[in-house]
Amino acid sequence: MDYQKFLSTRSKARNPSAIRALMPYLSQKDMLSLGAGQPNPETFPYASMSVTLKSGETITFDNELFQRSLSYDLTTGLPQLNEWLRELQVKEHAPPLKEFDLSIGSGSQDLLTKAMEMFAEPGSAILVEEPTYTGVLSFLKSQPVDLIPVDTDAKGINPEKLDQILTNWPNSNPTGKKDQPRPQVLYTIPVGGNPTGVSSTLERKKKTYEICQKHDVVIIEDDPYYYLQFNTPRTPSYFSMDVDGRVLRMDSMSKILSSGIRIGWVSGPKAFIERMNMHTMSTNLQPAGIPQLMAYGLLAEWGHDGFLRHVDQVANFYRERRDVFAEALERNLKGLAEWVVPDSGMFVWIRLLGGITDSNELILQKAVKNNVLAIPGTAFMPLNNKTPCVRVSYSCIEMDQMDEALHRLATVISEESNSSSSK
Repeated sequence: MDYQKFLSTRSKARNPSAIRALMPYLSQKDMLSLGAGQPNPETFPYASMSVTLKSGETITFDNELFQRSLSYDLTTGLPQLNEWLRELQVKEHAPPLKEFDLSIGSGSQDLLTKAMEMFAEPGSAILVEEPTYTGVLSFLKSQPVDLIPVDTDAKGINPEKLDQILTNWPNSNPTGKKDQPRPQVLYTIPVGGNPTGVSSTLERKKKTYEICQKHDVVIIEDDPYYYLQFNTPRTPSYFSMDVDGRVLRMDSMSKILSSGIRIGWVSGPKAFIERMNMHTMSTNLQPAGIPQLMAYGLLAEWGHDGFLRHVDQVANFYRERRDVFAEALERNLKGLAEWVVPDSGMFVWIRLLGGITDSNELILQKAVKNNVLAIPGTAFMPLNNKTPCVRVSYSCIEMDQMDEALHRLATVISEESNSSSSK
């Protein structure tokens, strides 16, 4: 593939940091450095680190790695963690692209924004699912690009709609711009979509990948809920079918280890990862050392099989909550809303009935006044259009409070519906 044509002018202009380029040599035992701009670690007050797990087990971290984690390190992350994650990708996804690269970031949001900027050539257009993750929309709306929505349904992204947009471009361009280049990048959350909670089926993924091959489109596979699939075996990823090297895959520890340690990783073609590393070199330099060590120490103790047992337990945890929440939805919202029971993740996307066309005021004012919180659907719409949809989450609310929360939501929906029908 010709990767250069996908890169923005800004991304192409980035060059390696002269100091960062020397970082790999600093760990060599026989290397004498006069170039370090690092503070001397002898001045750091920390001597060692250990953590206690909920199981009662205590992990004491390797002292040499701990000392290393207190200082500046490689842009791509702690080498031991980077290699562990690479082995995980091979074990879990068996990517056809054997020479893929991998880099660790300060959460997948950090990597997502760097990837988006890498592709955000001024005046270009980027394909996004409708609805989609508000965090990415917030960033993309600050960039000099147009967003092109692609329909989704209970089976995930609609590949026929995607093909129609690309085949009929520029007549299919919702902006009306006839001279705008055809989109070259598709952003998708294929598993447990945020906000919909639905996942793309394997058949849909295969068709979508074929369409992206046909039109030479890069896929940004944002997959933080991949390990929170409730059905087994897990549906294969785009990364696992990427024979061309057109998939840039994002993973995250936020949903399976800790959201506060801010660790994500990106896997994909070397040409793209290299550009993202250039971005990191000139901004936040590297992912933080101590969180990486915390993750690596635990993952090394577990091994890959132990990690996979852990994520199965996490998926079971959310499956049980999903089941209780789905029953509560039936009891409280039947006749007031429609929804698809999610097969992964943390969310349910409900469409309000009763003539309601815009959920924004209802959720942000009336629901809040009735002491229940949800997210209005317009926050997830690429073009900010009004929608009767609402995102609700079952991840943290206590199971014995689900009924009450949905009862409160049902009350304001019913009142709004009655008000709409009387107008």
